[in-house]
Amino acid sequence: MKVLFIGGTGNISTPSSKLAVAKGMDLYLLNRGQAKVQIEGAQTIIGDINKPNELTELKKHEWDVVVNWIAFTPEDIERDIALFKGRTKQYIFISSASCYQTPLSYPVITESTPLHNNLWDYSQGKIQCEDRLQKAYREEGFPITIVRPSLTYDTVIPIAIGGFNKYNTAKRILEGKEIIIHGDGTSLWTVTHSDDFAKGFVGLLGLQPAIGHAFHITSDEVLSWNMIYKILADALGKEAKVVHIASDFICKVEPSFTGTLLADKAESVLFDNTKIKTFVPGFKATIPFSEGIKRTITWLQEKPERQNIDLETEAKIENVLKAYKEL
Repeated sequence: MKVLFIGGTGNISTPSSKLAVAKGMDLYLLNRGQAKVQIEGAQTIIGDINKPNELTELKKHEWDVVVNWIAFTPEDIERDIALFKGRTKQYIFISSASCYQTPLSYPVITESTPLHNNLWDYSQGKIQCEDRLQKAYREEGFPITIVRPSLTYDTVIPIAIGGFNKYNTAKRILEGKEIIIHGDGTSLWTVTHSDDFAKGFVGLLGLQPAIGHAFHITSDEVLSWNMIYKILADALGKEAKVVHIASDFICKVEPSFTGTLLADKAESVLFDNTKIKTFVPGFKATIPFSEGIKRTITWLQEKPERQNIDLETEAKIENVLKAYKEL
């Protein structure tokens, strides 16, 4: 198959790119030539997807599959429909599990769970993208597949505050400083290693029965947030000094945390992966968080420049701790 990834060298997409090549796919990556990650066996088309008039090389091709890893707004979707209508057999949009109903009316999420999240602009944008794609599929036959990753990690730390592409909370644990866990830490969540995500995702490439369908792809391992932070601390070789603070209070003191907390991680979430396992037989996530996060920490500690300490985030953490202790 001839496959185009728009993006393809990020935290989630890099393992999918490597697996697609390993499966013998003819993979092309469209990027601006600034990616630090090189995918051996993939071909690169240099260009900016946001400047379609300059994509001369791209317009020479037709595709079995186009995947956009970096579309966030309905305008991005309109551009892609114009670029690829009639020129690809499948268009895969990378959405987000944060689009699912918030707060949930039923705790187990399936692909039929309503999409409704008014607390986060990011999620609203993804929902609008899905709406436009569904319309294009219904009215124009545009061959869509929608994929909704949840908290997926490889080169990032999948926690609510001071993590992801930031090393703040990890550094605080190493230095014996207090860290924040939202709520009482007993709510449940699922984190998924990007290598596991790739197994399900690459199985959807070129899969014609998947046209018109949406899928989430996650691990079946369910952990409390207390356990997630404990496993992180264990991987760092330290014991975390935890302060539990209600999500509402955190977001009242620092509203910028509203998206990642109240709109996403404040409540328990359980994913039913029956659908992806049905369409991609044999898919199974096999990397427990206790193993995966060790890989991540090892990678981050190999080069100090990978350990991003964001001063603004650090100030916000300290501000929340100070406000809580003054109650």
